[in-house]
Amino acid sequence: MDTAEKTVETKVSQEEVNLDEIFNTAPTAEAITLPDSKPNLFTRDPKVDMDFMKEATDVAEKVEETTETKETTETTEATEAEEVKTPDAKDSEDAFAAIDAVDNPDSEDKTETRGRKKIDGITDVFNKLIKEDKIIAFDDDKTLDEYTAKDWEDLINANLEESANEARRETPQKFFDSLPQELQIAARYVADGGQDLKGLFSALSTVEEVRELDVKKEADQEYIIREYLGATGYGTAEEIAEEIEIWKDLGKLETQANKFKPKLDKMQEKVVAKKLEEQEIKSQQQQQASQQYMQNVYETLKDGSVGSIKIDKKVQSMLYNGLVQPSYSSISGKNTNLLGHLLEKYQFVEPNYPIITEALWLLADPDGYKAKIMEKGAQKSIEKTVRKLKTEQSNKAGSSLGVGGNEDTSKPTKKKLARGTNNIFKRF
Repeated sequence: MDTAEKTVETKVSQEEVNLDEIFNTAPTAEAITLPDSKPNLFTRDPKVDMDFMKEATDVAEKVEETTETKETTETTEATEAEEVKTPDAKDSEDAFAAIDAVDNPDSEDKTETRGRKKIDGITDVFNKLIKEDKIIAFDDDKTLDEYTAKDWEDLINANLEESANEARRETPQKFFDSLPQELQIAARYVADGGQDLKGLFSALSTVEEVRELDVKKEADQEYIIREYLGATGYGTAEEIAEEIEIWKDLGKLETQANKFKPKLDKMQEKVVAKKLEEQEIKSQQQQQASQQYMQNVYETLKDGSVGSIKIDKKVQSMLYNGLVQPSYSSISGKNTNLLGHLLEKYQFVEPNYPIITEALWLLADPDGYKAKIMEKGAQKSIEKTVRKLKTEQSNKAGSSLGVGGNEDTSKPTKKKLARGTNNIFKRF
């Protein structure tokens, strides 16, 4: 039988493949939307007032201009010195060395004729600035007369940096001092953890209204007297009204208003002060409670056990940090610890209600929950024991019936007689 041979021709060609077009739909970092970062007063770089450096800058510019003029003059002298050697040649070389020190302060040429030279005329300026506390000198044993161009540059840069840092430190306090008194009080209240801003601003508003009352106006006079007598427990509203009418008839309304106005102002200010004091005390109590909480957690875990259960160092560290470190964002906008984070996670983010109900059961009735878990463990142990006993009993039953033994039952066993027994077939 003939076998037909077929030839298959294959053509190989080179094609350019654009990987960017193929994977163009894959998301990149540019496709990620990031939240806008809105700078506030405390994140914006402060504008530093550097007017006090203007004098030093002007002096430096004058030195530079003098150096350039000197360079032009001494270059001409050096050119003439090439043609005719005069005693001024060394002076020209020194001038070039001084110019090179100013123009190239970072130069590492350490030859004697081209070394760094001191800048004349600037020492007095900086001494004046240091005495006026406009410049801070370096804390070293080097005098200003020994400073080179590089030393002056380092001193100016160090002072610029220190001024910028000082401005950053002082900006929050300056901002606080620039606020109206009411906002300063509110800022302090919030800093201590106060949340009743409505009540605070209501009290501040009352203080401001009382302060602006005019004792020359009859309506304000009556208001001052009514508020003061009511605050001091003078009597009922009717009794206070009668007293006001008596003073009005006697023409003493303004006199009494002038008498009560300063006292009423202080009383209203005391209301705000008391609110701030209460919040400060509450803040101190919260700090003490927080420290006590952390101490209690430490005492609970320091022996390396939770109740009667031993734990290793890794679990011990996880439990401690999970209870005392507020490292997680809460849905309330505040930070929370790992316990609060997991409760929110399994309730809202990744709902897992069996775990939540177990956690609630454990927190609500620890003894009942543990007893139920131990009961379940004991029941499983009993079931395991029963299964084991049944298995052993089944094996024994099989052995008694000749089933499951090690003997070979495929061949019949021969009957044998014991020696000394009577044989019915024995011949007499």
